[in-house]
Amino acid sequence: MYAVIRAGGKQYRVAPGDVIRVESLGTGTDGKVEFGDILAVSGGEGQIAKPQADAHVTGQVVEQGREKKILVFHYKRKKQYKKLRGHRQAFTAVRITEIAFDGQKFTAPELPKKQPKAKKAAPAETGEAKSAKAPAKKKAAKKSAAKKAAPKKKK
Repeated sequence: MYAVIRAGGKQYRVAPGDVIRVESLGTGTDGKVEFGDILAVSGGEGQIAKPQADAHVTGQVVEQGREKKILVFHYKRKKQYKKLRGHRQAFTAVRITEIAFDGQKFTAPELPKKQPKAKKAAPAETGEAKSAKAPAKKKAAKKSAAKKAAPKKKK
């Protein structure tokens, strides 16, 4: 199932679990977003319907940020006129969690919780790590010793 929604003056085709970048949204403290302007909803077997007031699409805010810089350059030849401006558009990344239409709810699968990474033991503590790194240093020393300046020519 998918839906076509309008957000920030653009249209997006979304399905449960999709992550979309929309123009910056003012969200509450819980980080949930509800899209009210739904243009179309697809049901099973290729059915597409224009939803009534009972349809809704909800999402969870994943991140907020700014896009890459776009340079806007204005130039008029023979008039000594140049103007250069930069622009970075703000965005909100939203993960679609649920599409509800006509008494049916389609939800996205839950994301697995991230486990904090365990710190690795420092390589200096183990004897194997020291012996493994030592030959690499000797090879680098041999290469630098092998390169010598050429003797100067006598005139």
